[in-house]
Amino acid sequence: MSRRYSTAVAIATAVVGFDLVTKRVAALNFVDASQEIIPGVLNFSYTENPGAAFSLFQGAGPLLGVAAVLIVAVLLLSLRTERPMLEVSAYGLVMGGALGNFADRLFRGDGFLDGNVIDWINLWSIPTFNIADSSITVAVVLLIVDAWRRR
Repeated sequence: MSRRYSTAVAIATAVVGFDLVTKRVAALNFVDASQEIIPGVLNFSYTENPGAAFSLFQGAGPLLGVAAVLIVAVLLLSLRTERPMLEVSAYGLVMGGALGNFADRLFRGDGFLDGNVIDWINLWSIPTFNIADSSITVAVVLLIVDAWRRR
């Protein structure tokens, strides 16, 4: 059990660290001008999102923050049972993503969990996102592929 916990927590910690560092870089470099990396495909630009993915649930920061904590708690509890390492890794990615955006909500607002989340990666016509969002998306893809493979 300790291997499952340590793997998931190590992945979550790495995601949170990378997410927070890249958000800081975005805040320092892309607020005034976006940076085109691949013309028409990828650019880095600073935006703040008071809601969830695709700017849904605007102003629901406290609810989203509490949901993130509950998701992390449920995933940690579920690691008490034997799970494949791919699933454990995906859980770590989800926890890291949830906590990365939770940190913005917690530390960037004036009230309880009302901070805006920094988004900075703009890819094609996909809404702007961040490393935390990417981590959750990769985890979902891994879980779907794993479920399909085991079928």
